[in-house]
Order: sequence, then C-alpha cells, then structure tokens
Amino acid sequence: MRDGNPDLVTVVGIGAGGWDDLSRTSRSALTEARVILGSSRQLELLPPAVPAERVAWPSPLVPALPGLFEEHAGPGVCVLASGDPMFHGIGATLVRVLGASRVRVLPHPSSVSLAAARLGWPLASVEVVSLVTEPVDVVRRVLNPGRKILVLSRDASTPAAVASLLSSAGFAAASVTVLSQLGGPLEQVSSDISGADPLNVMAIDCGAGPSSSLVPGLPDSSYVSDGQLTKREVRAVTMSVLAPVPGALLWDVGAGSGSIGIEWMRSHPSCRAIAVESHADRVSTIGVNAASLGVPGLRVVQGSAPAALEGLPAPDTIFIGGGLTRDGVLEACLAALRPGGRLVANAVTVESEAFLAAAYAEHGGEMTRVAVNRASPVGGFTGWRAMMPVTIWSVTR
Repeated sequence: MRDGNPDLVTVVGIGAGGWDDLSRTSRSALTEARVILGSSRQLELLPPAVPAERVAWPSPLVPALPGLFEEHAGPGVCVLASGDPMFHGIGATLVRVLGASRVRVLPHPSSVSLAAARLGWPLASVEVVSLVTEPVDVVRRVLNPGRKILVLSRDASTPAAVASLLSSAGFAAASVTVLSQLGGPLEQVSSDISGADPLNVMAIDCGAGPSSSLVPGLPDSSYVSDGQLTKREVRAVTMSVLAPVPGALLWDVGAGSGSIGIEWMRSHPSCRAIAVESHADRVSTIGVNAASLGVPGLRVVQGSAPAALEGLPAPDTIFIGGGLTRDGVLEACLAALRPGGRLVANAVTVESEAFLAAAYAEHGGEMTRVAVNRASPVGGFTGWRAMMPVTIWSVTR
C-alpha cells in the first residue's frame, strides 16, 4: 500500500474557508505531519495547534521541488494546495516530479466547482481556462456566442486584462462576474472588476459576438500574412491528413504565417506545436497570429531547417510547408519522428512536386493532388479562378 511508503507526500486541498472547512481526514493528516509545505497564505490558514514545521514555497518553485523533498525526506510530509490539487494545482506537478506512487491527494472543492455552484452553471457545459501561468490571450480560443467561461485568475489584475481582451475581441457586451475568496468569510460575488481580490475567479457569459470555428480551415482573413499562407481549402485538407490528437506535438517546418501550427493547437487545448521559420518578419507575424487566435503557447524557432531542428523535442507529427527541397530537410524530419509518427509535406512547384514523387516512390505512403477554384467576378458575370494545385504527401513511420 502507498500509505506504508515512508516517503509518501500527502497533498491536502484547502479553500478560503481554511481549517474549519477541512474534512476530518485532512485535519488528521496535517495534525500528524512533521513538515508542511505551502504558500505563505495557505500556511497562515493553519491554527497554532498544528505542530509541524512550516516551509513556504521558494520562487521559482518547480526547479526547487526535488531539493526540497530530498531535504525533508522521511515520513510525515504534507503539502497544502488550493482547492482540488489535481485541477490546475500543485498535485499534478508533484505527481510528475515524484511519481504517482509517492503522492496521496486529499482534495477540497475547487474554486471552479464553488463558482459553478454560486452561479447555477452546470460544469459539463462550461469552458474552464487557467490564467495562473498562461497569458491572457488563451481566452480567445474559447470565445464564441452564448458560451459560458470560468477563468482562474492569476492575481487582482486579471479581471481588467480579460475585460480589455473581451472588448478587443468583439465581446464588449459580455456579462462578467468576479467571484472572490470563494468558500471563505470574505466571499464576494460582484460585477465590478475594479479592485478585485487577488484570490478570484472570473465568470464570463459571452452573449452575442463573432463566432470562431475550432474546425480546421479558418478564413484566410483570420491571419496576418505576406502571402506565405496555406490557403483555407488546402489547409483544411492538410489538417485532416495531419490528424491531430490530444497531447501530440507538431513540428511546422517552413511555417510561413503559422496557420498549420495554430490550427493544430486550436484542435485541442493539450496539442502542442513548434513553428520553424527562417524569415525574421514572418517569425514576428506567427506570434501575432498565434496570440490573436488564442494559442499564444505556440513555440516559434527562427532558423533554417535542418540545422534549426537540432535539439527540439521529438515530434509526433511533422508538416513541411517550406524548404522541402533543401538538402537534408526531409531526411532530418524522417529521422526525428517517433515510431508511428506521421510526416506530411505540401508542394506547389514542379520541382517540389517531383521531389515528393521521388519520396513517395522510396518511402511509400499516400499522395494526393488538390485543385481548388474560387468564384470571382468576370465583368458583370461570375467565373471560376483556379488556385495553384497542391500536392500532399503523407507517410507514417
């Protein structure tokens, strides 16, 4: 049993209500603890009758964790966490650092659960976004007419930052509620975003506003671009071939305006992407596009492949949108793929298409040619204008 492990760390969730709101099991764990680690605010919630040594978290926290637990090794180690430790909390971090077998979690209702209870919002239909460690632009990904969103704030400045973002995104009329010190004696629910308590959750009822599809193939006008942009129809087909799955990492090589990496990350909150682009102005543009479309976590690497690929985390999937015929690019990408990983490459020129045909002959896979025509005025009538056809090659290692 894990409880017999002398190095077991017990993580106790605690809310703004403090000691009085804890379960008997949580109180017993803290009363019998030898050492209790937590934030200064959390440690102050414990009564003097708890005899353990109290250790406040250092900053930065995560790099210090292995040393802290080595220093305090042995039985009777507890950690205080806000609310549910496994919901955007320290519990998940400790499992990653120490291993699940060393961590015992005693959860408390999360601030999200308490906020939903106060508002009468069913959690299953609510979007939850954490800004504790993420930039405010991640909220953009979940904005859509009629959606309800709960935002975990970083501090007292978060409500004003989110309100500013809502206005710029076309949701100035959204209903915003700030819920502070939930579960504690100073609990407050208010529509006033000024002077917010640092311990707050924001509730957003989007109401009317512009819609933003999460299905691949956003309008070309969604992107700032110098012309190096995978066009909407081809992008939708390319994304279907890339087939993003939750948690997967994509390399977008020759990223141009960043549309492939951006729509990969928009497909699921856990999807990750690295955009590799050699032109400095396009690197800047990718960052602008990623932020405006709600995925500011897109990592951008400036440089030319294959050299720029060295040292990057191993990808699950690779898209080559530019630089395909450069010496060593395809070989480096194929070598970098995890077993079972997928590589997709697009070609628009005769030379790059011939390169893909040779790769198809050598490695197999699938090859598709996509031709798109868009309607446009021809005098007083309407005709079809052909876009450059695109050849798509995909292969699974």
